[in-house]
Amino acid sequence: MKWKKIAAFFLACFFVISCPVHLVHAQQPGVSAKAAIVYCADNGKVLFAKNETEKLSMASTTKIMTAMLTLEAAQADNREVTITEEMVAVEGSSMGLKPGNVVTLETLAKGMLLSSGNDAANAAALSLAGSQEEFAVLMNEKAAQIGMTNTHFVTPSGLDDDNHYTTAYDMALLATYAMELPGFQEITSQRSMQVEFINPPMKVTLSNHNRLLSMYQGCIGVKTGFTKKSGRCLVSCAERDGVRLIAVTLNAPDDWNDHQNMLNYGFSQVKSVTFDNTTETFSLPLAGGTSQEVMVSGSTVEKATVGIYDVDRIQKVIELPRFAYAPVRNGQLVGKIRYLLDGEEIASSGLVVRQDVEAIPYTPTFWERVKNFFWQLFH
Repeated sequence: MKWKKIAAFFLACFFVISCPVHLVHAQQPGVSAKAAIVYCADNGKVLFAKNETEKLSMASTTKIMTAMLTLEAAQADNREVTITEEMVAVEGSSMGLKPGNVVTLETLAKGMLLSSGNDAANAAALSLAGSQEEFAVLMNEKAAQIGMTNTHFVTPSGLDDDNHYTTAYDMALLATYAMELPGFQEITSQRSMQVEFINPPMKVTLSNHNRLLSMYQGCIGVKTGFTKKSGRCLVSCAERDGVRLIAVTLNAPDDWNDHQNMLNYGFSQVKSVTFDNTTETFSLPLAGGTSQEVMVSGSTVEKATVGIYDVDRIQKVIELPRFAYAPVRNGQLVGKIRYLLDGEEIASSGLVVRQDVEAIPYTPTFWERVKNFFWQLFH
């Protein structure tokens, strides 16, 4: 009986010590998707993944790339596009374009991202490249630039083709890149938008197919997709407390719930940390100056997104020379504050001088003056 009591005591101690560990580590989400990922856009870390490098079709999430190229072109020249029969001769979802309509490139991008218009994607491709084949070349060049090594585009709209494929990981890279493009987030974050047709002059309201905008707090995009071959595809982006996450599911019967569970898990794993370097002040010895020292301080407020269990392991490293030579000027860079996690720099700030300090005028010694006198006498 005595040994049973001792065993029970140690078992109870083990339970008390072990229990909190299981409480703080959130359980990874179960998802219906064939492939999925939660990606931190702030630091490039994968927080959750399932078959994330498997090549699959992506349906209308393709239009993230098409709209991005269209908006990039519109930044240089938001030209008017006259809609032709060829542009609207495409099956599937539509923004309602008809031959003879005149709209801008930006309007076509909105039609792709909100109404998932295959007509808008086709019109943009033909306008920008002359054919779908040539536009696919532009899509694949951009994909290579972004680092989408397991992706190949064939159609601008995402209609099925055996050579049209991507991975969950590559789509996370694409969404991260696209959401930084001026104007892109402004479109994908809206539940509806009003666009203007130039011909005939009229205003049309486009509704966003992304239900997560109303279902999930902090959702700001990105794009839905569906074909019978691809199944339900979804790329989403959400921001909370200074952290931006991207979630991707390919072939997911229950994508709305998948994304909510995945994003909740992701936000439980990371946090944004602020480093106010402007409060860091140091005295730097000065040689040859009217003052023997000069004040320096950090110049910026930096942020970094790290794992919630990594915050206490961040190291701050101050890099300053032993001294500086006068003269120095206000704002002059003389050092650096670095924040490291496992040896990797996650944030940094320059250390700059906060005042002007002049050099002491040099006075020659007696023998230097004698030397200079004779040098000038014989030269």
